[in-house]
Amino acid sequence: MTQKITILIVDDHPLFREGLKTIIGRNRQYEVVGEAGSGQQGLELARRAEPDLMMIDLSLPDMNGIQLTRKIRAELPATTIITVTMHAKVDYIAEAFKAGATGYVIKESAAEGLLKGIQTVLGGDYFLDSAVSSQVVQTLMKLQGKEAKITDAQYATLTAREQEILRLLAEGLSSREIAEKLFISPKTVENHRANIMNKLDLHSTLELVRYAAKLCLIDMELWTN
Repeated sequence: MTQKITILIVDDHPLFREGLKTIIGRNRQYEVVGEAGSGQQGLELARRAEPDLMMIDLSLPDMNGIQLTRKIRAELPATTIITVTMHAKVDYIAEAFKAGATGYVIKESAAEGLLKGIQTVLGGDYFLDSAVSSQVVQTLMKLQGKEAKITDAQYATLTAREQEILRLLAEGLSSREIAEKLFISPKTVENHRANIMNKLDLHSTLELVRYAAKLCLIDMELWTN
């Protein structure tokens, strides 16, 4: 008898978890061995069950799915992770993959794409929901290429989070918008902004934009169109 693939679901909506279990049940090779409504509960279940695969929502009541994904990757590197969420913006997708997820499924299209996503990531490949536009993929690749070109010494003094916030500020996003994208508070964004300005010896938003443009962190067409 073939050993089943074990799956753990982490989502704070019971009805959606039931829906996922129904979809997964269409393939007898897969077995849901647990479900959790919070990040901490999901982490504890994962430690006990050591599932082959986890499905993690980004929005959880105690910790966000990005944080949980990082914890799982650190403690259970053999467990494959699929992000299942309502968010289709590039920032969410980039954060999920950077944290260690290898699949990204949009909730509204889960019925069509979930089983394909599971098969793809278990086969060792990345899976990105077809509901995500090709423009998002192109933007991800573009950002990855830009990051590789950065050699500025001052920029290197920034933490990874400060570098991320610098780029978003330079693109014209407000503290509230950045907070929503990164799952942190607006006050935390403001604190990071102050640290960035201090480390780079910048004194205005215009100077920040010019600095980011010099390092090719942003596309100046955003400001000239």
